[in-house]
Amino acid sequence: MPRPQDVTLYAASSAPVVCCEGANMAAPMEIIMSSDSGSQLWNCTVFDLHSGSSLLSYRGGNSSARTLAVLRGDFLLSAQLGKNFINVWEIQRKDQLQQKIVCPGVVTCVTASPNGLFLAAGVAEAIYLWEVNTGKLLSVLNRHYQDVSCLKFTDDSSHFISGGKDNLALVWSLCSVIQLDLTHAPDPRHILGRHSLPITDLCCGMMGAQARVATASLDQTIKVWELSSGELLLSILFDVEIMSVTFDPCEYFLFCGGSDGNIFQASLRSKSLNRDRSFQSDIDGNQVFKGHRNLVSCLSVSMDGTLLLSGSHDETVRLWDTNSKQSIRCLAHKGPVTNAVIMPAPANMFLPDSRPSVPLPRFSRHLHGSEGDGVESGEVCVRLGLYTQVSPQGKSQETYLQKADKLNSLMNAITDKSVFGDGENTKVRVAELEEEVQTLKKINKDLYDFSSQLLTKPT
Repeated sequence: MPRPQDVTLYAASSAPVVCCEGANMAAPMEIIMSSDSGSQLWNCTVFDLHSGSSLLSYRGGNSSARTLAVLRGDFLLSAQLGKNFINVWEIQRKDQLQQKIVCPGVVTCVTASPNGLFLAAGVAEAIYLWEVNTGKLLSVLNRHYQDVSCLKFTDDSSHFISGGKDNLALVWSLCSVIQLDLTHAPDPRHILGRHSLPITDLCCGMMGAQARVATASLDQTIKVWELSSGELLLSILFDVEIMSVTFDPCEYFLFCGGSDGNIFQASLRSKSLNRDRSFQSDIDGNQVFKGHRNLVSCLSVSMDGTLLLSGSHDETVRLWDTNSKQSIRCLAHKGPVTNAVIMPAPANMFLPDSRPSVPLPRFSRHLHGSEGDGVESGEVCVRLGLYTQVSPQGKSQETYLQKADKLNSLMNAITDKSVFGDGENTKVRVAELEEEVQTLKKINKDLYDFSSQLLTKPT
């Protein structure tokens, strides 16, 4: 099959904005959003996934890698490259920078929970977690020993995973992180510590707390983990450092961006039972996408799994057909690409007269109870688990947080019993089966004795 010629489009700052309203065209279902470190007049650009035409440009500064996020479909966020603040735009007001979220240091990564309630950012080795509706800083997590390089929420917003330059990936339960007892620092649910060099990227699959997580590292490996148990499921060794990783929607394949510009498609359906493997092309569906001339910094897959998007330090974003492994479109940028993602088009993006349903509050820089961040007049502050309940007899009882944990454990136990069976019921069932086996053995012996008597009876 002949290779189709790449189509090159330039994301120029002077590119006209295509307005969907009044142009006899429907708003796209999926869009490409990308940014690079070289543009000066615009920050990130929106392209049509199928035509490659430029739709919108958001101006003001430059975005750092792994900091582009859409919040509640109303706001676009990205951390300023090398600075200590996050830029915020209303999704439909592309030409006006609305707000800046000031942080205590240079922001290294940003992620928003899919339910739109929480925003997390990596600042040096710390993770800052805000409640979006109030702007309050709920927690500052200091369990990494070096800079946090990537953050991702699960699709049900119940957990988030952080990867750092200390070679560690940490799994955090949101329930334990947002508890407001400031005397106790939350602990990660799991510590994924099998990498030997800094983690460069991570991706989280579907199914919430039962999802699989893939981590990429400079140690030339991709590791796949089970989120619920923290168990290592698979480790794939490559010949180059891996800079980016993503699943396809069905999680049949991993797409891994290398430091040499190649993109490796690693099959997760291999017949091999070995947990540690080496990548070999043309084995069990393993393939290589060739076209970039520098490291691949970001990867994303369309909802139907037929298109792969990649951004590179060679100043291009490429769109690939996953079946033929051919590059079908090339979007040229003005600097190394820092973010490139395929996402569903937010409903308000192409409606200039729309406004966010809930305005974004001012984000706090201090934890609750810190100086300069007290409770406003008339505001009620509920702190679960901060104080213990006292019974009428004066005896200390469980805190609300302890009761919530106990209830959660009980619910999980009930789920486990319904799936795997209750331990006591299992013992009773085993005893019944053993008794039935003994009865069958006795019947068999009686039949044998009766048959023997008939055969040996003199005629």
